[in-house]
Amino acid sequence: MSSKRDYYEVLSVSRTATDQEIKSAYRRLAVKYHPDKNPNDATAEEKFKEAAEAYSVLSDAEQRRRYDRFGHAGVSSSAGAGNWGAPGFGGIEDILGDLFGFGDVFGGARGGRGRSTAQRGADLRYDLEISLEEAAKGMTAQLRIPRLETCDTCKGAGTKAGTQPESCSTCSGTGQVRYQQGFFSVARTCHVCRGAGRTIKDPCETCHGAGRVEREKQLEVKIPAGVETGSRLRVSGEGESGVQGGVSGDLYVVIHVAAHEQFERQGSNLYEAVPITFAQAALGAEIMVKTLDADEKLKIPMGTQTGTVFRLRGKGMPALGGRGRGDLFVSVTVMTPTSLTREQRKLLEQLADVENKDLEDKGLVDKVRDIFG
Repeated sequence: MSSKRDYYEVLSVSRTATDQEIKSAYRRLAVKYHPDKNPNDATAEEKFKEAAEAYSVLSDAEQRRRYDRFGHAGVSSSAGAGNWGAPGFGGIEDILGDLFGFGDVFGGARGGRGRSTAQRGADLRYDLEISLEEAAKGMTAQLRIPRLETCDTCKGAGTKAGTQPESCSTCSGTGQVRYQQGFFSVARTCHVCRGAGRTIKDPCETCHGAGRVEREKQLEVKIPAGVETGSRLRVSGEGESGVQGGVSGDLYVVIHVAAHEQFERQGSNLYEAVPITFAQAALGAEIMVKTLDADEKLKIPMGTQTGTVFRLRGKGMPALGGRGRGDLFVSVTVMTPTSLTREQRKLLEQLADVENKDLEDKGLVDKVRDIFG
């Protein structure tokens, strides 16, 4: 009888577990018992090997079928500790690579190759605040961008004129250093060259070996009409320069439209509050209201109430991309005067007398109506 534990028991999953449940269970055990986290712990290493063996069988449909039918005897030729190239074990390498960032596991076919030193430059972000009027019309912004650019002295090589980088003696130019942990051969980024595979003995005096220097670049960026807060404009290739011949990153200009003292914006529509007098509301009037382009006439009908909203079509913000224009909504508020001249008071008192008489007459009419049904 085999002394090995049941593979499902090792991974703490049921015999009907899905492939994803099996993979997740192995991940948990790999993290818990990995030799890196448990140095010089023979028990943890043994559990790690046990979990890897269980996963190599249960992650492969054919091996799992044989194991379910015949037990360990059905997979003894492919699941032993001496045969880690069995079907399904490639998944273990992928999982360990995801969990621990290993460039190579088990010394596979990918080992021993040098790695490219070219790296793409970083993307940059620039926050630009503009006014509502600028957002409506579009503009050309002058930006000053601090960024890392390729060193003119060494052309990005990082070396002094007449010298060349040397192959890193620690990793032999591969950019990786291998460590043996039990039956594992694990590759990690070389701490001396930081994965570049080379070292600079005589660095450039301008960039001190970095290959890049910090400069300020002045750019003109066109801001299209209709942008709003949160709009992002991508300027290709205007981020930081790449390393060792890598392409430059991009610049992202993030727009912030400042709050306006008169207009409130919602998408491509604008909203405006306008005060009117009692006389204008009662008698009707024609008033001038401000828009983004110029003052516009607005007709106030007789008897207009506070809160009435008028719509001026096409007087809002342009839609981004030139697809039409929004509307301007004007909300009127009837203003009650807080101080009166003598003439204003006299006129209002006369109006009050008329209104009171109207109310009294109305009361009389109601009484007659009640009498005669």
